Amino acid sequence: MSAGGIKPARTFQQAARKTLDNPQMRRNLRHATTTIREKRQRAVSELSDWEALREEGAALKDFSLAHLADLLLDLEAAIRARGGQVHWARDAAEARAIVADLAAAHGAREVIKVKSITTDEIELNAGLEERGIHAIETDLAELIVQLAEDRPSHILVPAIHRNRAEIRELFRRKLGAVSLTDDPRQLAEAARRYLREKFLTTKVAISGANFAVAESGTVCVVESEGNGRMCLTLPDVLISVMGIEKVLPTWQDVAVFLRLLPRSSTAERMNPYTSFWSGVTPGDGPREFHLVLLDNGRTTVLADEVGRQTLRCIRCSACLNVCPVYERVGGHAYGSVYPGPIGAILTPQLLQLEEKNANTLPWASSLCGACYDACPVKINIPEVLLYLRGRITAAKPFNAEAVAFRTAAWVMSEPHRFEGAIKLARTGQGPLVQQGVIHTLPGLSGWTNTRDLPPLAPQSFREWWRKRPPQRQHQVAEDAQSGEGEPLAPQTEEARAL
Repeated sequence: MSAGGIKPARTFQQAARKTLDNPQMRRNLRHATTTIREKRQRAVSELSDWEALREEGAALKDFSLAHLADLLLDLEAAIRARGGQVHWARDAAEARAIVADLAAAHGAREVIKVKSITTDEIELNAGLEERGIHAIETDLAELIVQLAEDRPSHILVPAIHRNRAEIRELFRRKLGAVSLTDDPRQLAEAARRYLREKFLTTKVAISGANFAVAESGTVCVVESEGNGRMCLTLPDVLISVMGIEKVLPTWQDVAVFLRLLPRSSTAERMNPYTSFWSGVTPGDGPREFHLVLLDNGRTTVLADEVGRQTLRCIRCSACLNVCPVYERVGGHAYGSVYPGPIGAILTPQLLQLEEKNANTLPWASSLCGACYDACPVKINIPEVLLYLRGRITAAKPFNAEAVAFRTAAWVMSEPHRFEGAIKLARTGQGPLVQQGVIHTLPGLSGWTNTRDLPPLAPQSFREWWRKRPPQRQHQVAEDAQSGEGEPLAPQTEEARAL
């Protein structure tokens, strides 16, 4: 099973229907996201300038995106000057080929990996397997996903949908740890014993990158477990795959994001492990460094005036943890390594709105706006969701919804047409009404699949009003203005009881 990719196999609605039938997963998600939300809120509240910091982060990202071509060339020149090599990949296939060729050139049969959602995006592990090279995930959550032949369901915590008991059983089966309990320390120790040998013997490592500094040719990875530091320092060859939007102009700019990212992601003041490297240093770290700069649809997103703000994303996952839709359906329902609100706008754009299943993702939102409030770089996710909905709808050769609304507007714009339509609907609703409600409405299953509709009343207000004697109409109107007299419509027994 490929543990990555951004092309959903099903529509969001189809996938969500399946995940909603998994109550244990929903309990796991609710517990985890609630805990992360509360911790993040405490971490953010420590800073009096948090909103100003968000503004600065957004402005820095926008500046970098506006000067992206120049910054990438500066980055390449600086890395080459320090002994590193830079490769350019237009799409996922090119990136996979570059990495596989580099690993094969060094005779690697195994490689160790730092957690990298970008390598998941290009389905690197599957590409390496096709060349006879096995990739070993060293991040604990990524290792759990890999051993289970599963897919990540969260940007920051890929195994968030699994609990300790499930992980214990997995490690017993896959790692032979038969006496293992579900104590977190024992689980971590079992993974550590398995990975330690890999760290010491594997000659090629693969990483992603959180940021890159154009002025010095420096690449940055932040993490919490220390596995990344091992991968970045022990092997002979280091290959980093980075989306082109990750580059920043100066070290001063990186400092802003090293305050924003840890509080928004792991709810820490700073990441336990923050690693920087620039090219190759003799006698210190890998003897070869290769940076693969990945486009894979990013330049298309950059060209879109509204959608380009999506490229500000620093992969913190704050939007996932506050999203009511994500909390209920989980990451697998999105069918992409980018789940949640950010995935709902990033995945369709990376696929250039040409993938049918991915084009259902912008509707995976209640538009409550919690994601916008949580985003540390102020991506207006609701705005982009609505924008993408409009583009996708407008591109359809026949838009039934638009036709329906135009027809409704024509009917409602003239009283006689409207009353005639109401009478016709009242007459035709008989077979659809069951136990006082309409469960299914032909042509409007998108509404009635998830809600019941009340039937049309036997008498409209206008019809009731016309049956009143003229003098009573006048009296009722006067009473209504004065707040006295009988109600404008007959009350039910329940209403009278109130």
